[in-house]
Amino acid sequence: MEYFKKNTKQEILYWAERLYQKGMSPYTSGNISLRVQKGILISSSGVCLNDMQEEDIVLTDFSGNLIEGNKKPSSEKIMHTEIYKKREDINAIIHSHCPIITAFAVAGVEIKKPILPDFALLCDKVPLIPYYCPSSVELASSVGEYFEKYSMVLLKNHGVVVGADSLQNAFYHLEMLRTYCEMYFGAEVLGGAKALSKKDVVEIRQLYIKK
Repeated sequence: MEYFKKNTKQEILYWAERLYQKGMSPYTSGNISLRVQKGILISSSGVCLNDMQEEDIVLTDFSGNLIEGNKKPSSEKIMHTEIYKKREDINAIIHSHCPIITAFAVAGVEIKKPILPDFALLCDKVPLIPYYCPSSVELASSVGEYFEKYSMVLLKNHGVVVGADSLQNAFYHLEMLRTYCEMYFGAEVLGGAKALSKKDVVEIRQLYIKK
């Protein structure tokens, strides 16, 4: 049950707490933002998502400049603003250091094998962005370019970024991706992850269209 109104700091706190408690943003890693009428609500720098209070969420403009709040915005603020500038359909962004997903980024492996219907329905792959220093303009620019085509990307030796029309969907997409990674690793131990066929993928997508 949701105890908040949408597009508010309470909504960010709700999903931030779930991110931490699901192990998808350990210690003070990760950041979360929401497009609102006045600009971007974003978590402040160095805060644990599970411990955030309303004062730990600040408002910036679409250049990353602080508008409201007494805390420093997340150091990845430019990455968030670049995505919002590229995609008008994206209203929420989660940057996570989920260990099982980030393992792919550390290994330099794109996530693309369609082993689950949910994954095949949501995307063709989650591409891997070359390594850039965290919080750098180069990283933000690269992420923005990839988001012209994708809504989930891996950051090499860093983490994962997910964008969606709402924080709820961004969280669910990230959770689906974590489940994919867990099942992939388990299947590899058991003899190898077997992909769905191209025909299977087409049938899954057609089924969704009919709903």
